[in-house]
Amino acid sequence: MNAQAKNPPSSHLSEADHSRVIEMAWEDRTPFEAIEHLYGLPEGDVIQLMRRSLKPRAFKNWRQRVSGRGTKHGALRDPSVSRGYCSTQYKQRSK
Repeated sequence: MNAQAKNPPSSHLSEADHSRVIEMAWEDRTPFEAIEHLYGLPEGDVIQLMRRSLKPRAFKNWRQRVSGRGTKHGALRDPSVSRGYCSTQYKQRSK
């Protein structure tokens, strides 16, 4: 067993950060580069974290969803997209 398998890169994350990384990985408009910038996890480590954290079918669905998706990869991303969320995503709802 190699050292990386004994001490996964995500082991330094708090439970809340672990949950947030999973949430960001599921979001279509959040690139892997943003996750790496905030949490220090490159794309490969995010994939490992998702594989360990999700059920096999959920992981397979996620991988199909993000593979080749332009908004998840900075190099494929349209330069006009300058943020990782939709402008209407955090609007407050009227009561």
